[in-house]
Amino acid sequence: MLGLLLESAGEGIFGIDLAGHCIFINRAGAALLGFEQAEVLGRNMHALTHHSHADGSPYPDTACPIFNAFRQGLPCRIDTEVFWRRDGNSFPVEYSSHPIMEGDAVRGAVITFVDITERNRAANALRRAKEDLEQRVAERTRELSQALARQRELAAWSEKVREEERTRIAREIHDELGSLLVALKMDVNWLDKRLSEQQSREAGAAQDMREKMRCKCQNMGRAIESAVDNVGRIITDLRPSILDHQGLWAALEWQAHDFVQSAELALDWHLQEPQPPELPEPQAMAVFRIFQEMLSNVGRHARASRVDVRIACADGRLRIAVADDGVGAAREALEASTAYGVMGMRERARHFGGQLAIASRPGEGAVVTLEMPLRHG
Repeated sequence: MLGLLLESAGEGIFGIDLAGHCIFINRAGAALLGFEQAEVLGRNMHALTHHSHADGSPYPDTACPIFNAFRQGLPCRIDTEVFWRRDGNSFPVEYSSHPIMEGDAVRGAVITFVDITERNRAANALRRAKEDLEQRVAERTRELSQALARQRELAAWSEKVREEERTRIAREIHDELGSLLVALKMDVNWLDKRLSEQQSREAGAAQDMREKMRCKCQNMGRAIESAVDNVGRIITDLRPSILDHQGLWAALEWQAHDFVQSAELALDWHLQEPQPPELPEPQAMAVFRIFQEMLSNVGRHARASRVDVRIACADGRLRIAVADDGVGAAREALEASTAYGVMGMRERARHFGGQLAIASRPGEGAVVTLEMPLRHG
């Protein structure tokens, strides 16, 4: 029965005694080695089929896992070695060795082995395919990274052009339209004054007409004053003059107070003393626009009653934190693809080596923090 089991097995199976001589081998095992069964019996199996490493270097039996396993009475399983055939060619093999026990004494070992040439070939093909895929992914990732870098450079350039255009338009509005409105206001005031002088010397219908004309002049004066205010607001939105005349820190403080006044919020303002050095114009404008968006988000979404602003510089880095006591927001809302304001702030910060962090949970308000390396101008 045992012989039938051995002959029916597809794997190679042989047994050895303590000296390493073959005491039995099945037909599949002999065929894998290129021998007839009778040619193998009694021969030293290490010298016959396990005498060398894959590179041809000698493999002493003292280092052989098969021999060491049964000498110590322990099983082993190896899939990183080769067996050698009769024709002198090797083949990768997976083998396991189990000691033959007689009571407490080891009498030999049974070794089961299979040719894993096809398995290794498939594994190597899979590894090469994986390496090829990883290389293609790396190349595509590099291409995407380069495209993203170019896109960010384009966005930064577009933002720079936009700010320059805002500055140009603001100056033209101030120089042309602002001056024109002031001159028109002076002319209307002059006309109102002259009509008043003439009215005092006339009576009847002429006086009534001049009174109506004076009312028209006064209405025109108020409309012009409103237009002047609107022009000033537009100019400030395009390019806050305080940023050019008094610097970034004064501009941030003015923006904070102007915001809380219009939004009817309480403000807790903290600016590090002494004030940090001024930043170069492009970076200062980026910080100002990010700060504007921080406050704008509070006004649009937070439903807060108080805003806390803290500005400090340490270790060559600027840190601006804007906290509110509003309704807060879930992380998913802040990371959504439609959160364009947050994405815009992050891109502005990233262009100057900075980063934006938002800590918020529903019902617990929000803290938006900008950190950016200082580039002194």
